[in-house]
Amino acid sequence: MPTLALDPLLDDRGTRIIVCCGAGGVGKTTTAAALGVRAAERGRKVVVLTIDPARRLAQSMGIDSLDNIPRKVDGIKGSDGGELHAMMLDMKRTFDEIVEAHADADRARAILENPFYQSLSAGFAGTQEYMAMEKLGQLRARDEWDLIVVDTPPSRSALDFLDAPKRLGSFLDGKFIKLLMAPAKMGGRAGMKFLNVGMSMMTGTLGKLLGGQFLKDVQTFVAAMDTMFGGFRTRADATYKLLQAPGTAFLVVATPERDALREAAYFVERLAAEEMPLAGLVLNRVHGSGAARLSAERARAAAENLDEGGMTDPAAGKTEIRGSRATIPEPSDIATAAARSSQDPQAAPTADPAHDCVTDVPGITEAPDVRRLTAGLLRLHAERMQVLAREQRTRDRFTALHPEVPVAEVAALPGDVHDLAGLRAIGDRLTTGRIPQY
Repeated sequence: MPTLALDPLLDDRGTRIIVCCGAGGVGKTTTAAALGVRAAERGRKVVVLTIDPARRLAQSMGIDSLDNIPRKVDGIKGSDGGELHAMMLDMKRTFDEIVEAHADADRARAILENPFYQSLSAGFAGTQEYMAMEKLGQLRARDEWDLIVVDTPPSRSALDFLDAPKRLGSFLDGKFIKLLMAPAKMGGRAGMKFLNVGMSMMTGTLGKLLGGQFLKDVQTFVAAMDTMFGGFRTRADATYKLLQAPGTAFLVVATPERDALREAAYFVERLAAEEMPLAGLVLNRVHGSGAARLSAERARAAAENLDEGGMTDPAAGKTEIRGSRATIPEPSDIATAAARSSQDPQAAPTADPAHDCVTDVPGITEAPDVRRLTAGLLRLHAERMQVLAREQRTRDRFTALHPEVPVAEVAALPGDVHDLAGLRAIGDRLTTGRIPQY
């Protein structure tokens, strides 16, 4: 796989927007935050826009809470004026700001107080994705930051973020909306006549299903928003073109699991179809081992021999059990593996079984506690090697489909990231492309 070089991307002043996208639960928020920290400490003035409601980003950056206003992050060791700001999208507040900015005071108040608008702005399908696009457009227009890092919304489909402007346009241009807008556009008695004749059947049916008051609220909302609909479409189209323009880079984030990489492959194809600039794939939570030459089968066989009470043959330097041969790590390697295992429950032993025969290890087969420890570490290593093999197969399938996509691999961590130091560590792993060996 070609290697994704992220430091040159962050250092390039022509890079103005980085969009982290992918399926839910793959580490988009952490990736976006780590890139923001690294870019700021390399001299960029950065704002990270997250849509993650879990507020982990605020906690890791030492901020009590994030809201719709960018907050400066303290503790950034930036050079050449590097700064980091962070914010979390407030979907309803963003919608309110649009109304307040594009309507006069009386009309804005009528819209904000409308029950249908309040429901729409708080949770209508697709509103969050569209408002994320709106906020991105607002941040870029202010030109206050030279890099915007976007953590796309957690959604069932990673494509919702790209589809939001088109879906909103379809909604505003739909027959239902046009029908509701017609009375307001015609005005006076003609409008009322149209409403009574043209909508009698619809209002009768919908009134029974939804209630007459609800339908009236919708009509009032549409009439008040009429002059703003064109602005929604214009800004959505402008932001969509901004995402296609030079200076924007998409990072598809995934884990080495079948479903996540299938979603990543689909997103890569969609970005290509939409002519949007793909920088590469960030593969999170990749496992490694410093004892890869010891296969899962050999480790499991050695563990079984130890469980059965293997005897040491000092003359031959081998452990013989029923005519079979097993490989046993050196005691110093066992101690190292045990120490690392206590720190990382997923870690495998670090023994280096370069030879096929087994060096005599006095006391290892005679002491039950040592045998159990060694056998346990060998089984742990066997499980780790199975994980490595499965992850390699999933990566190979993705690479076969998209061999041109650069990849940055990030090693799995034993716990969550809670502070700036943890985000720096993620940034280091993102940019070195090396998987630490456990």
